[in-house]
Amino acid sequence: MQHFKTLSAYLDYLELPRPEHPMLSVFSAIGEGTLPCPKESSPPITNDCYSISLKKMVKGDLNYGRTKYDFTNGALFFIAPRQVLQWDSSMVFDQKGFSINFHEDFLKGTELAQQIKRYGFFSYSANEALHLSPREEKQIESIVESIDLEYRNNQDEFSKDIIISQLSTLLKYANRFYERQFITRKALSNDLLEQFNQQLENYFRSGQLEEKGIPSIEQIADQLSVSQRYLSDTLKKETGKTTTEHLQLFLINEAKEILLNPNKTISEVAYELGFEYPPYFSRLFKKKEGISPSAYRKKYKMN
Repeated sequence: MQHFKTLSAYLDYLELPRPEHPMLSVFSAIGEGTLPCPKESSPPITNDCYSISLKKMVKGDLNYGRTKYDFTNGALFFIAPRQVLQWDSSMVFDQKGFSINFHEDFLKGTELAQQIKRYGFFSYSANEALHLSPREEKQIESIVESIDLEYRNNQDEFSKDIIISQLSTLLKYANRFYERQFITRKALSNDLLEQFNQQLENYFRSGQLEEKGIPSIEQIADQLSVSQRYLSDTLKKETGKTTTEHLQLFLINEAKEILLNPNKTISEVAYELGFEYPPYFSRLFKKKEGISPSAYRKKYKMN
């Protein structure tokens, strides 16, 4: 897989104009003008750059990791360094919007270098893109216009600090708008929790839990066609519990049912639930329920 270590090499590959700054490029067509179009297709590639882009009325899908961004309604999307990108000739890029690309080293020595790692939307995918309202879009575009102006003026010793500050503001607004999206898409979030539980139910009933062990959160997210980070953020926002807590809750509820069968040992119950080590199951059960599995069985045993 081809990897691009510099911004210039990455833009050359995309067949886009060389940047004004060796570690930063800004393409903007918010008002007049049009965006330059990248090469029409690409096999999987990676690079050391961050990208923030707004695309409108775009046809086709862009593969980001193992999932796809759908731009048919327009979206603000974020790409992190070393994420796998791929697209084909069916992808039609609109000529309005903006694209900001910057090498990760551009942030070195700044507070944003650490802050940006905490923004989960850089690891989001597919239907998790940020869909802006008209008012939100204007706010983001206003910030981008300021960045573009500073980028194209004669850069001096203050330019980088000013651009970093504006990038930080842009990302803070994006974080706020994502919070809004989580709230306004509450029905989808609830549906995601139902799908999460149903996926675990199917896994358990098919015998895979005992045969293959407890699935990872990443495996479950893949089955639901969302990223692990988005699944975690959504469930945490709506329920106050993490994906791991929901998984443990499911296992403990199933354990309660199985423990009522007096013919199964505690170890057999643990193995049936996918635990490789029965003592771990017993510790988790006691931590969640306040009593050991054997004590629970004794308390609720069937007469």
